[in-house]
Amino acid sequence: MVQRDKILIVDDEIQLSNLLQAELQETNRYIVDLAFDGVEAINLIQNNLYDVILLDIKLPRVGGFEVLQFIQEKSPDSQVIILSRYGDVKTVVQTMKLGAYDFIGKPYDIDELLNVLERAIERKKLLIKSKLLENELSKISSTEIIGKSPAFVQVLDDARRIADSDSFVLIQGASGTGKELVAQLIHKSSPRKDYPFVALNSASIPDTLLESELFGYEKGAFTNAYSVKQGLVEVANGGTLFLDETGDISLQIQPKLLRFLETGNFRRVGGTHEIHVDVRVISATNKDLHEEVRNGKFREDLLYRLNVVTLQMPLLRNRPEDIPLLTKYFLLKKAKVKEPKIISPEALEVLMNYNWPGNVRELEHVIEGAVLLAPDYIIQPTDLKMHVGIRGNSIAQLAENGVYHKNFNHQTLSINEVEKIHIENVLRMMKGNRTKTAEVLKISQKALYLKIKRYEIKVD
Repeated sequence: MVQRDKILIVDDEIQLSNLLQAELQETNRYIVDLAFDGVEAINLIQNNLYDVILLDIKLPRVGGFEVLQFIQEKSPDSQVIILSRYGDVKTVVQTMKLGAYDFIGKPYDIDELLNVLERAIERKKLLIKSKLLENELSKISSTEIIGKSPAFVQVLDDARRIADSDSFVLIQGASGTGKELVAQLIHKSSPRKDYPFVALNSASIPDTLLESELFGYEKGAFTNAYSVKQGLVEVANGGTLFLDETGDISLQIQPKLLRFLETGNFRRVGGTHEIHVDVRVISATNKDLHEEVRNGKFREDLLYRLNVVTLQMPLLRNRPEDIPLLTKYFLLKKAKVKEPKIISPEALEVLMNYNWPGNVRELEHVIEGAVLLAPDYIIQPTDLKMHVGIRGNSIAQLAENGVYHKNFNHQTLSINEVEKIHIENVLRMMKGNRTKTAEVLKISQKALYLKIKRYEIKVD
């Protein structure tokens, strides 16, 4: 699917407008609507988002200047090219002051018009990118996707496979597993790659503001609403909207989100007219949404609308072969000098045997801290500050206190051996208290009992 830019021609010369519409649509690059008077134009602009509006100045019912003013108030990102036989200097200056992008006098050359049209579309895209940067809505990340473990590679393959479709995608996984990176991969591998990727963390915005962030608001919708504000769904038009922490969206907002997902239509807060956008939605959550549905905290119909395709992110502790690769990458990324620090075999063994509750994000922070704190060129186990248990002891502190298993000797341990050592360590920290140990390990007391029995762990 090739994304096409949306054009509106506003001109009372019907034959000329139909001819221009046909010529533009023949290129297969544009979707073109027509309006033959100012009122019809205003109605269309209220309900659609146009990339470029080709506007005649002299129109029936409502004139071109009034339409131009309306565009600047209601759809400020739309680029306006004035088409008119009234090409005097005064008219040109007045339209430019009102925000028109360019002015072409009639009769016009079609090649010249197409060139101006393309420049106007490019300007709109640059404005959107600038808006994304200013509002920190899009994260420009130099982070690469690192990993060779079978489970992780499978997720990446699935992401690329579904990129060409417009189906909604739900990415499930714990915090720090790289859900947004996979969403960006889908976007960059899709036909929408030249349009915006807009990210919104639903958990970071209060319920009272989330609706206006998503859908925008009209001038006067509430106190301090001094002008129209475009919502993220408008900014993402043609591209991808990434909704992170979807499980935290309140029950009050969920019906409006569901309706938007089903129709592509929405209303700005305080608005009466519906607007249509073409947006692919990728959502992510670290919650079990089926459990949230059972608990009455998430709508079942919204869940089934979001998870047309589901990707499950693996935990870092389940992809240990990726830890050396990620460690090397973060050492290079966090290096403050030309020659990055290296990690000792002992320190790498610590990283391999740690449980990583914070996943890849936690590993990145640990490496960043080690790069800053390590007094020498080689990072040692005591330079690693990973917090385990409720007491907040670091790996280095536990090693110094003799809690961790022989400072993690160079032996290569299996996953079961690592789990056994970890349970022994936490039991020792909790002085044999199984209730507290189960809480720290985030498992049930029954599961802990079975693991103690399975691994033949001696409890003092």
